[in-house]
Amino acid sequence: MEVNEHRYAGIIAGGAGTRLWPLSRRARPKQLLPVAGGESLLMHAWRRVDGVVAPERRLLCTTEAFAAAMRGALPELRAENALLEPMGRDTLNAVGLLAFVLAERDPRAPLAILTADHLIEPVELFRERLRAAFAAVEAAPRRIATFGVAPTYAATGYGYIERGGPVDGVEHAFRATRFVEKPDRMRAEEYLRLGNFVWNSGMFVFRADTMRAAIARFAPASAAGLAEIAAAWDSPARADAMRRVYATLPKESFDRAVMEPAAACEDGAFEVCALTLGANWLDIGSWSSFTESVPPDDRGNRANAHWLDDGSRGVRVISDEPGHLIATVRCEDLVIVHTKDATLVVPAAEAERVKELAERAPEAWR
Repeated sequence: MEVNEHRYAGIIAGGAGTRLWPLSRRARPKQLLPVAGGESLLMHAWRRVDGVVAPERRLLCTTEAFAAAMRGALPELRAENALLEPMGRDTLNAVGLLAFVLAERDPRAPLAILTADHLIEPVELFRERLRAAFAAVEAAPRRIATFGVAPTYAATGYGYIERGGPVDGVEHAFRATRFVEKPDRMRAEEYLRLGNFVWNSGMFVFRADTMRAAIARFAPASAAGLAEIAAAWDSPARADAMRRVYATLPKESFDRAVMEPAAACEDGAFEVCALTLGANWLDIGSWSSFTESVPPDDRGNRANAHWLDDGSRGVRVISDEPGHLIATVRCEDLVIVHTKDATLVVPAAEAERVKELAERAPEAWR
């Protein structure tokens, strides 16, 4: 299918990936880790929009520290389409930077926000839903579209979207009446029981000028700085504007700062809808989710390593040294990660705590 010449995609790839330490490091963040098929998460994100968005209209937002590695991994990325943050300032400002810069170049352009830490299969079904989201936004410019994932368990690591009624003229879409940040276990179980909540995929489609207006309304402190940066972006003043302004932007999540109030907006300024993703979706944010990309054996073990075992169950073994043998005997529910200079062993139920450990690691191992 021929791609639409006005549509853009912005890939956010600035996360440090500390919950995937010690495999994810400053020199090789999680976006560059090989997953299914041996390709990196970043390359999966890039190829996911093939046939929908042309390579020259794909933008990448990452930090300056990762710039060289990201460019090396994406030879098709145009230099002018790399938006480099001096430092991470949370998702509001990453999304805002993409939207404000594009709004300066082409204010009515529809933009899809994607992230470089997802696995989605089958990819053609995702592309079908992405085309539908673009069409929905092009038909009603005040719309902000997202994608909801049918929950399979009471997850506390994902945000949720409350389903409203169907959206006229948009197949597989419903009104998003409420966005909820990561809930506690009790609330997650209630959402699963009610059946009218879906996981928030963290992917969005909107017109660039619509998002500029939404951020101006709901997050004016960030909007003022982003506008100054965007106005200077395609000029020699860019570096000075980024150096002076970006560090002063408030650190806020995009969902909390924009999507929550936009969904609750009653004056008609914005219409938030969600399309049912339909495809299998995996957010690679921790060792528990990363290892889901590895097929299990009949005891629930998952390994991509040279591994010798006797009687273990629920063990997940990851290594980037194929010549190094890892051996286990009657272990249960462990995550074992081996690299050439560090080894991690953690109960699977405590895998989220790896982030805290990584932040305490000596500088040479970060």
